[in-house]
Amino acid sequence: MTDYTPTREDKFSFGLWTVGWEGVDVFGSAVRAPLAPADAVHKLAELGAYGVTFHDNDVFPFDATAAQRSDHVAAFRKALDETGLTVPMATTNLFGHPIFKDGGFTANHRDVRRFAIRKVAENIDLAVELGAKVYVCWGGREGAESGGAKDVRVALDRMKEAYDILGQYVLDQGYDLRFAVEPKPNEPRGDILLPTIGHALAFINELEHPEMVGLNPEVGHEEMAGVNFAHGIAQALWHGKLFHVDLNGQHGPRFDQDLRFGAGNLRGAFWAVDTLENGGYDGPRHFDFKPPRTEDMEGVWESARGCMRNYLILREKSRAFRADPQVQAALADSRLDELARPTLAEGETLASLREEKWDDARIEALAERGMGFERLDQLAMDHLLGVAE
Repeated sequence: MTDYTPTREDKFSFGLWTVGWEGVDVFGSAVRAPLAPADAVHKLAELGAYGVTFHDNDVFPFDATAAQRSDHVAAFRKALDETGLTVPMATTNLFGHPIFKDGGFTANHRDVRRFAIRKVAENIDLAVELGAKVYVCWGGREGAESGGAKDVRVALDRMKEAYDILGQYVLDQGYDLRFAVEPKPNEPRGDILLPTIGHALAFINELEHPEMVGLNPEVGHEEMAGVNFAHGIAQALWHGKLFHVDLNGQHGPRFDQDLRFGAGNLRGAFWAVDTLENGGYDGPRHFDFKPPRTEDMEGVWESARGCMRNYLILREKSRAFRADPQVQAALADSRLDELARPTLAEGETLASLREEKWDDARIEALAERGMGFERLDQLAMDHLLGVAE
């Protein structure tokens, strides 16, 4: 039995906005004092994280002067140097200030869009300075509450324009940086543009430099839309577009709960870990959660510990599941090996397939055969519940 202690090799990372969340919600004010970015970096390093991520305004205030910005960045950089934590990803806050009440890249007001692109470009420079390789774009305010307020087709033109401008900027500067779209169906806007993995994949194909743009799916965001997160990241991997991933917990289609990873849909969390560990993903295991308002700072760190611990537990269970001879037999009985075989063998054609004999007996035999999925799923449950033989 492992003690599930995280190490840098596990590549766990946290956003400054997660452990630094003061517990503000639409019904209540802050319950915790502000947490200095440097203090967050030191504590996360102590807990075993390998990386930390940030919005620009997590590090310095929106209205900071150039001198103040420099001081805040210097303190953050000093903490990174002292702890050895990396910055694998960065992003820009285009949702907090009132100027973004109608979005950033797709605001109806042209000057707001111009300001948003400028703000992102400035933070891209900082992100690259600090070593980030992925730049996430979450359009939390890109959307509408009413049908007449936004021409979606034109808004997507403006969204594409922003990505094309910023992509070209990265190329012109020679930066080693890729973009990742973070889909979400709703909240804070009533309906957000690019609401799911599928929407984002289709959008990326229309960009000038689609090779530079991938995805940053989040557990809660996909489950808010009622879809299967593990299936979604599997498709993103199939496209070669899983550039980053946000892990947290969620209880189905409701508000964005941002529970610690593993809380909420535990079965979904198991299959998400199984997919990440066996699907070829080699990026950070990034936690985007919010410690509940009920917790003091010790509770915040307990929540962060829980995210990493739960991932390690589920990873161990996934490995045991895949190594179990009973599971391997059940997989074979369920014909998973056949799924990996091309439907038409080499040299076969549709014409030759149509010439095959398909009599009633052959069809009936296939129709009568069970798939064995219930046994396979119960074996997964046994491993998840810790009672596998």
